[in-house]
Amino acid sequence: MPAHVPLRPAALLLAALLSLSAQATLKPGESAPLFHTEAAVAGKAFAFDMAAALKKGPVVLYFFPKAFTQGCTLEAHAFAEATPRFAAMGATVVGMSHDDIATLKRFSTEACRDQFAVASDPGAATIKAYDAAAAANPERADRISYVIGQDGKVKFVHVGSDPLEHVERTQAAVKQLTGK
Repeated sequence: MPAHVPLRPAALLLAALLSLSAQATLKPGESAPLFHTEAAVAGKAFAFDMAAALKKGPVVLYFFPKAFTQGCTLEAHAFAEATPRFAAMGATVVGMSHDDIATLKRFSTEACRDQFAVASDPGAATIKAYDAAAAANPERADRISYVIGQDGKVKFVHVGSDPLEHVERTQAAVKQLTGK
């Protein structure tokens, strides 16, 4: 039997594990990790504190792979357009990526249209804590959105490549959560 044949099942197993890890997320009912990080809104940096944000209402925390890429810019535009509706339901929107704060300051103005904050996670600690790391590059976030209730528990999770679905589905989840 050729030497490469025994490796085939191992390669299939590895592919299956990578596929599963891309879908690994925190589950509804689990505690959402609290974090502090540098963020930007309207081109200005500030210290974002998840615990403080939750005191005001639910938080829509969405992870995105890279600022200024086509899908991430489209998603930011859609969240910017929807931010007033989220605010009317008492929810805060914050995006998070591995990008540095200088990049996110520009992104917060150009793509997020000064409507919501984007947080920097240069060490990917929060990305990993939320099981939001991309399988191919664990330093980079996958496209995953969470709705976190004021009790600090995950209420809703959406994983998918369609950036517009993240806005629609998180908005529906917040509406169901708040009744507004």
